Amino acid sequence: MGGPLEGIRVLDLSRILAGPWCTQILADLGAEVIKIERPGVGDDTRHWGPPWLKDKDGNETTESAYYLSTNRGKHSVTVDISQPSGQQLIKELAQKSDIVVENFKTGALDKKGLGYKQLSEHNSGLIYCSITGFGQTGPMANDAGYDYLIQAQSGLMSITGAADGQPGAGPQRVGMAVADLTTGMNATVAILSALHHRNNTGEGQYIDMALLDVQVSWLANQGLNYFCSGKAPGRTGEYHPNLAPYQPFPTLDGQVIIAIGNDRQFQQFCDVVERAELAKDPRFSTNPSRVEHRVALVEIMSAITSEKTSEYWMDVLVSIHVPCGPIQNIQQVFEDPQVLARDMKLELEHPEIGMVPGIANPIKFSKNKQQYSKAPPLLGEDTEAVLSRVLSKNEEQIALLREQSVL
Repeated sequence: MGGPLEGIRVLDLSRILAGPWCTQILADLGAEVIKIERPGVGDDTRHWGPPWLKDKDGNETTESAYYLSTNRGKHSVTVDISQPSGQQLIKELAQKSDIVVENFKTGALDKKGLGYKQLSEHNSGLIYCSITGFGQTGPMANDAGYDYLIQAQSGLMSITGAADGQPGAGPQRVGMAVADLTTGMNATVAILSALHHRNNTGEGQYIDMALLDVQVSWLANQGLNYFCSGKAPGRTGEYHPNLAPYQPFPTLDGQVIIAIGNDRQFQQFCDVVERAELAKDPRFSTNPSRVEHRVALVEIMSAITSEKTSEYWMDVLVSIHVPCGPIQNIQQVFEDPQVLARDMKLELEHPEIGMVPGIANPIKFSKNKQQYSKAPPLLGEDTEAVLSRVLSKNEEQIALLREQSVL
């Protein structure tokens, strides 16, 4: 059985991260994704290295880790969309596609005749998703948007990092391009919703996705903390602004995270460490009081946890259903028995460069088991095959397009 999106064709005009992340998810779900790239250059991330993938003989290739992380399952077709002949190819592919995803600057594709209005004239069921930094409207609609800028403008950096007065205090960028990744995820949700609408009505539609909108929406509880208190939340560093104890604690040989989410769990912790009086102390008996008296509570708990090893606390606390876990680096993550048991690391064989590692899609279906059939493609490796299969171009037509530097 194929993926749930088998039979759906996606024309991918995006590059870098937000758009390709969206289309990789669609590919993982079984859609055919045709990735359009600039001849001789390709997606910008092809050049974002090191590190580079090593081939089966241990030699470095020109395939960057960044590019490989977000382009599996796709068919790479090189087309120069600045040329009329290239634009015509995109129009023909769009007529035979269900979905178009692009992340050019606002209005850039309209000028080439490749905007939603132009392409939907010949494909009324087309779902066309535009991903930009700031959206199609508003005073910043024409500005370029990058993840770092969005993390700052959205308020995310203002609540990330050590609190004022602590060592290393100051706003910090999250270690992943979260604005790009969450926008790719939201774009996928939007596309699938539009696809359902089209299946019911026959109507395609235009989707306007903005990195800033998405990151603002992901402020979630912190946004509501502001709305309800009238005070902008600040950086809290390692602890949670609404829960206590919910942070790292020192152990005899390192640190563990103890994440207590309710009064019952705190009572269980106090019982197992033989400090039942703490759960009865008015300063600590309820979560609101623990949040208010966090500093005193953390000092007491740190003295307790530092007497035993990390392994001890993870065994004991987990056994009584008090959440406790390790702080792992990325190497440790991919050696974690739980991560391995969930098949979150994969390898795909590429006919020219050998095995390509990757991180699996986290979705687990009961009927449509994930099938990873295609490694991230080399630049243009599918050009002839796609133009022949989808557009019925013959060898002479493809050769002419190559002579004209369209491909």
